[in-house]
Amino acid sequence: MMHSVPVQAYTLTCALGTGMQAIRQAITSGAKGLSDEPWPDCDIPTWFGRVRDLDRGMPALAPEWNSRNNRLTALGLRQDGFTERVRAAIERYGADRCAVIIGTSTSSIGRTEAGYRSLDEAGRFAPEFRQPQIHNPHSPSAFVAMSLGCEGPSGTVSTACSSSAKVFASAARWLQAGVTDAVVVGGVDTLCLSVIYGFHALQLVSSDVCRPFDQHRQGINLGEAAGFVLLTRDATETGQIALTGYGESLDAYHMSSAHPEGLGARLAMEAAVRRSGISFTDIDYVNLHGTGTRSNDAIEGLICHELFSGATMMSATKGHTGHTLGAAGITEAVLTMNALETGIVPGTANTSVPEGTVASKLLLKNRSSSISCAMSNSFGFGGNNCSILFRMARE
Repeated sequence: MMHSVPVQAYTLTCALGTGMQAIRQAITSGAKGLSDEPWPDCDIPTWFGRVRDLDRGMPALAPEWNSRNNRLTALGLRQDGFTERVRAAIERYGADRCAVIIGTSTSSIGRTEAGYRSLDEAGRFAPEFRQPQIHNPHSPSAFVAMSLGCEGPSGTVSTACSSSAKVFASAARWLQAGVTDAVVVGGVDTLCLSVIYGFHALQLVSSDVCRPFDQHRQGINLGEAAGFVLLTRDATETGQIALTGYGESLDAYHMSSAHPEGLGARLAMEAAVRRSGISFTDIDYVNLHGTGTRSNDAIEGLICHELFSGATMMSATKGHTGHTLGAAGITEAVLTMNALETGIVPGTANTSVPEGTVASKLLLKNRSSSISCAMSNSFGFGGNNCSILFRMARE
């Protein structure tokens, strides 16, 4: 069993909105973040979960940090008083005791793409693209640490779609080991051509809107997001939610396909429950990985049907946000915590004819329900799986 880790603050910016107020309003009103507007220089017909505010006159960053990914990071950090809460933690614990762990899949690869499209006659990047801090996977973590003034350890997790779920597990271990007193965890990924064409080459991108667990589902819609959570060793008067369990597994069955029996997914969920010291019947809600692909939804649905009682509510939120890749874990973790805090459990957008064993448990519409324990699932390429559990903090 692990000690509960208090959640002191959280924020999310995604296709549903910039900051939690906009996101809560979108969920309550039934608004959807997906759009079939084409991505620049892309001829693949599909829907995207783009962050609209990112294209509306965002202030420029310092040249050495300028990229779409870092601009989204900066936008996300400004929401919900998150930066102020982190600085209060720095004042309390000291900058060297405040760490950063960010999950990402592609980091600022869109900026690298632009650099290669602008090579000079000698085959070198143009001066504005000579940014060593940008063209590497650690760019988001370094930028977050610099922006917030955190001087403790800084790490990056890049395990495909489970990246920013696994940051919670790493943070819990750092706090338990006494490496740090506070950790900013998060995830950031932005859309770029490498991602869009890469997933299209795998025949996973849907020309239709994403419909998780629906009989007529065709695949994923890609999206972008930046989400952040402040975790601390000890509770304060502001913490209402706690991380109480995590489970990680690596089934290593295939580079891009899930284990056909859901072995790794099951192991991750079981480990999270075991570490939390509860039973599956104690879990009120599960935010499913729910990509909208034929095989992944079927496998996850089968395992969840076997593990959870009929009283456990389930939904998949990628029909709201798109699949935000390395930011998917944090996106769905924040939406899960939001359900705990507000009592509004989100429905499964775009799904009208659910199929499979999970159909009877799947929420198609929002439901008002006072829930106290919830799980979020994230399953990535290569069998990198992570399930995390949150509970309302005890009085």
